[in-house]
Amino acid sequence: MERHGDQIEVTEREASNIPRATHNVRIVLAASLLLAVVVMSLVWIIPALS
Repeated sequence: MERHGDQIEVTEREASNIPRATHNVRIVLAASLLLAVVVMSLVWIIPALS
């Protein structure tokens, strides 16, 4: 951010409100979904085998 008198200039990256770590959120959500599917499947399959 640079200031020239009363005018403030910001870069495109500084002005955007995009989070920088979106791929980490995707990985956590995908892993959580996979874990939930596996656990729910085991809860359903193991009693059915007995």
